[in-house]
Amino acid sequence: MNLEQLRGFAEIAQTGHFTRAAERLHLAQPSLSRQISTLEHELGVELFHRARGNVALTAAGERLLPVARRMLADAETARSEMAELAGLRRGRVRLGATPTLCTSLVAEVLAEFRGRYPGIDIEILERGSRSLIAALMDGSLDLALIVTSVSSGAARAVLEREPILSERLVVVSSAASPDPFGREEVEPGDDGVRRGRTGSRGVELHELAAVPQVLFPENYDLRVAVDAAFGAKGLAPAVAVEGAEMDAALRFAERGIGVAVVPAMVAVDRPQLRASPLADPGLTRTISVARRSDMAPTHASAAMQALIREVADRLAEPGSATAKLVERA
Repeated sequence: MNLEQLRGFAEIAQTGHFTRAAERLHLAQPSLSRQISTLEHELGVELFHRARGNVALTAAGERLLPVARRMLADAETARSEMAELAGLRRGRVRLGATPTLCTSLVAEVLAEFRGRYPGIDIEILERGSRSLIAALMDGSLDLALIVTSVSSGAARAVLEREPILSERLVVVSSAASPDPFGREEVEPGDDGVRRGRTGSRGVELHELAAVPQVLFPENYDLRVAVDAAFGAKGLAPAVAVEGAEMDAALRFAERGIGVAVVPAMVAVDRPQLRASPLADPGLTRTISVARRSDMAPTHASAAMQALIREVADRLAEPGSATAKLVERA
């Protein structure tokens, strides 16, 4: 059994097709078939069901797949470690983040990281927290910025999490239209966000439920949290648009189509939006950086994690544009 065989096996499992897997691996299809046949012979089991061009994992294949992915990830870590001995002049970081963090915190981190370590390649996976946790578990990511504590027992046992920021949720609406919640307003602050006067009360959930909203897809962590808050109070929100991704939701709110509940950092530097805090103190989110505790971090991923921590500290510094919106966790 060798890494080429395992890489071919994992690629076929991913694509469900020998020919497509061979193309992605830059191999001739017969060569890939021979690799898999040799692997099956060495292991003494069939790994795939082959019927009329359809390929599916056997029970043995399903057992082997997570092991193969871990072995491939470990091999990649070994290669990266050797390259990084030159002093972070080469290497790779695979960072996962939720869509809302990609448009805020991650953008700040990557701009600085590229300036400090231009030789390090960066791969970004933009998914929900549950998908990012799964990617960490199978070795597809080095680090992930997640905003939920929901995970399996296996994940809790393996993942190491470092909380870095606590962020409030706000309701955004069009700054060009009257405040849908009747709050008095002032001119935009230094961060470009229009807010109610200091000391004005936050938006209650029953007030929010009465205003047409732009809702995210049901699998969004943010949507799940807000739906749960509404459900706990027996409220059903008015819906203007459902299923919008973050960029679209912000644009819809700017045009006055509806209001949207978003993380506070997303509302910074958007002068066309008004941000109103929610009154419910439980509607906040804690951002954590996660990695596998049973795999030694590479030099590049350790440098990335340190920079994430540094940027998070800076965002929470008194006097910063986002200090009123986030706190150091």
